[in-house]
Amino acid sequence: MNSNAIVTLADSSYFELLEELINSIKTHKKSEKVSICVLDAGLTKEQSEIVKKKVHSIKKAEWDIKVPELKVLNKEWLKSQVSRAFLPKYFPEFKKYLWIDCDAWVNSWSAVDLYFRACNDGKLGITQSIGPGYRIMSKVKWLLGKIAIIKSQNYKHAKASGIDDSIARKLAFAPHINIGVFSLEKNSKCWQVWQKNLKKTLSKGRIFGSEGLAINIAVYHDNVEVEFLPLKCNWITSHLLPKYDKKENTFVEPFLPNEKIGIMHLAAGLWKNNKDMRLHKEVKVELKTLEGERIEKSLRFGIQ
Repeated sequence: MNSNAIVTLADSSYFELLEELINSIKTHKKSEKVSICVLDAGLTKEQSEIVKKKVHSIKKAEWDIKVPELKVLNKEWLKSQVSRAFLPKYFPEFKKYLWIDCDAWVNSWSAVDLYFRACNDGKLGITQSIGPGYRIMSKVKWLLGKIAIIKSQNYKHAKASGIDDSIARKLAFAPHINIGVFSLEKNSKCWQVWQKNLKKTLSKGRIFGSEGLAINIAVYHDNVEVEFLPLKCNWITSHLLPKYDKKENTFVEPFLPNEKIGIMHLAAGLWKNNKDMRLHKEVKVELKTLEGERIEKSLRFGIQ
C-alpha cells in the first residue's frame, strides 16, 4: 500500500472541480505511488458512487470540533474548515498527507514531490501568499494622515475571533499563509497545535477561514517547524494571473524564469460578468503568452 495520500473535500456544487482535480492527479505517472482520498461534505449519492471508483477511500466529513448549529445550518461544506485539521483520524493508514483544495489541480508533479519532501521530520509544508508581482499585502486606513487602522486578513479575523491582541498584532503584517495546499506527517506535533488554535478561532469568530487563521497562529505565534515552498506550489489565480507557454502547452509564472506552475488554485474564484470560473466552465480570462500574445483561456483543468 502507498504510504502517502493526497486528500481533498467537496460537496455537490464542486463535484466537477473534484473530478478535475482527481483527473489532473492521474495524468501523472508518479500518481500510482500516491493514494487519493476524499472527504464527502455533501456529495449526492450518485456523485459519491462515481468518486468511489476513482479513489482509494471516501469518507463522510464530520464536525470534529463542535460549532453552533445556527452558524452552519445547511452548510455541510463548512466541515472543510474543521476536518482537514484531523486527517490522521479519517485516513490513519498513511504516513504523509498532502491536502489540496478541490478548486485546485496539479499542473506539474514537481510540486507534489516538494510537498511530500517538505513535511519530513514533522515539519509543515506550506506556501505563503507573497512573491514577485504581489503589490498589496495588507490594507491600511489612514486617519489624519498619521494613524493607521490595520485591515489585514489575519488581523481582522483574529480580532473578530477573540484572539489576544498581542497575537493578533504578530499576524497583522506577516505574509498570509494559504491553507488550501499543505503537507504534514501523521505523527507531526503540528496537528495538536493546529487543533488547539482551531478550537479557539471557532469559538467566537466566523466558521469560514477559521482553519487558516489557526494555522497562521501556529506558524507565527507557536513557531511550529515549517518548510516554506515557492508560489508555484500553490498558485492562487485571484492574486496573480499566470502566463501561458504555447510551445509547451502549459501555464507558467508571469516573471522570469517563467517556471512551470505546480498547483493551480482557483481560491476566491475568477469572476467575469458575475460568473465564477469555478462554477461556469465557459468563463475565460485574458492571459499573456510567453510570445507576447493575448489569449482568452480557462484556468480549469482540461478546459481549453
